[in-house]
Amino acid sequence: MPLTHFSSQINFSDEVSGLIHGYLFLPQRTPSRLTAEQLTADTVKHTDSGGFIWLHTNLHHAAASRWLRQHFLPNDDFLKEIAATSPRTRLSLQDNALFAVLNEVSATETSRSNATLWAWCSPTMIITARFAPVTMIESLVNQLDQLAFSQPEHLLLWLLANQEETVETIIRETSRQVLDIEERLFDQSLRNNRRILSQVRRKLLRIQSLLVPEPAALFRLLNRPPQWLDPDSLGELRAFTEEFSLGLNDMSNLLERIRLLQEEASAQAVEQNNRTLYWLTVVTVMALPINIITGLFGMNVGGLPLATDPHGFWHLLAYIVFFTSLLIVLVYRKTR
Repeated sequence: MPLTHFSSQINFSDEVSGLIHGYLFLPQRTPSRLTAEQLTADTVKHTDSGGFIWLHTNLHHAAASRWLRQHFLPNDDFLKEIAATSPRTRLSLQDNALFAVLNEVSATETSRSNATLWAWCSPTMIITARFAPVTMIESLVNQLDQLAFSQPEHLLLWLLANQEETVETIIRETSRQVLDIEERLFDQSLRNNRRILSQVRRKLLRIQSLLVPEPAALFRLLNRPPQWLDPDSLGELRAFTEEFSLGLNDMSNLLERIRLLQEEASAQAVEQNNRTLYWLTVVTVMALPINIITGLFGMNVGGLPLATDPHGFWHLLAYIVFFTSLLIVLVYRKTR
């Protein structure tokens, strides 16, 4: 039986290395995709020609870390940082390279999964690695022809800008949601508002812990940037830091608004419960005359008044109405 011929055969060198995307960027040329075998064979040639390479690897692949360490990474700091630190967004200096952690989260509070992207950027190379698929990488690949990166840090800045845009989008959507709750806080959907506010607050706290970068690391990087970082890229990095700081302030203010709304909603709920308990108490007090009188006249003992009176029921009913009306008047005056 003849073997079936596939139009697109598997690149076994990429399969062995865990490489997902490998691109060569040369001045005034369209980025060209290379296999893992081509990248390892011509790395020095590519970097000497004034270009840089971008590698995107799958860390779930058993050989990915070993392949990166063997051919591209000068030391194990990048891989150790991935294994040892938290996935919180940050940007810092690692030896003479930029180390970045980016996150991609869902805007819905019910989704607990997030995709983390680690990046290592040197003067001639940028490496990105992930465990779960990251949408921003696929979006970047689709736009490579139009973006025309000339330096590896430009690609990293594009990823940072995408992260910042994600934070701004979530803040805008959440602000509209909170404003809508503020407008209808006093209507009949109070219980639903409290539930939504709790969900929004949990979502913002989760996003803040993942997407908002560490300010201290950013400022340390800006105070002592690597020498190979050009002034334009450094200026973009400063602008990115300022915009992220503004986003952090907006998110903190939004969390404070949500906290105040939760307190107001809780106060309304307490007031509504107190009002309900008050009227239940009033109704109980109103029922005291009929309960007392029927209890007394319901005892099976001799000498009960009105027992032989043919109109005793109506007399007793008149007493009940009289005392109940008297209690209603007293409660009404007390309420006024």
